[in-house]
Amino acid sequence: MIEVNGLFKKFGKNQVLDGLDLVMGDGGIIAILGPNGSGKTTLIKCLLGMVIPDKGTIKIGDVPIRGSWKYRSGINYMPQIADFPGNVKVRELFDMIRDLRQQPDRQQELAELFGLGPHLQKRLSTLSGGTKQKVNIVLSFMFDCPLLILDEPTTGLDPAALIRLKELIREEKSRGKTVLITSHIMEFVAEVADEVIYLLEGRIYFQGTVDELKKKTRQNNLEHAIAAITATPENA
Repeated sequence: MIEVNGLFKKFGKNQVLDGLDLVMGDGGIIAILGPNGSGKTTLIKCLLGMVIPDKGTIKIGDVPIRGSWKYRSGINYMPQIADFPGNVKVRELFDMIRDLRQQPDRQQELAELFGLGPHLQKRLSTLSGGTKQKVNIVLSFMFDCPLLILDEPTTGLDPAALIRLKELIREEKSRGKTVLITSHIMEFVAEVADEVIYLLEGRIYFQGTVDELKKKTRQNNLEHAIAAITATPENA
């Protein structure tokens, strides 16, 4: 379980998180949605310990994370932008992360799944954006962790790779994992998400299933439901 209580974070004069209260249960696929500047990335970075909130508490698995680092070994994280060192080869990167984590991994299986075999000896600077994203996916699913955080995971993927990614996410759910996703692709969210959390100006304006959101906004699809809730957040 993830429990967030009274979370505040300000950057300069910009109040990014404004007293955020949030509970996410174990297991399932949860999409954290909202326009640019809504607080999604800041919330994720707070969960990862990369940003320290001004006020409030975060518990992951009933354990407060402030001042702790061990909880991170139970998280797989996929950043939106994979800023890999360009002079490192793909295989060297996988070996480096394996040495750091010291956990059993499924790198070979995943590399084959995403067709990375021909690229293992290539330097990361020579790869296309889509291939780098496949490397990013492999790194994010390599280890057996109860919590996965995927920030815009579909970026740059071809249709075949996107299908494999959806299958991986559903597979993790079937194993009882919790998968947090941010995405601007509503079709993808509608296909995979069990629950939607909609943020606006650092506050939660909706938390529930896709069907509940469509019913609340009287819209037939998720894209129109999100547009409706963005236009009239006071009715959320």
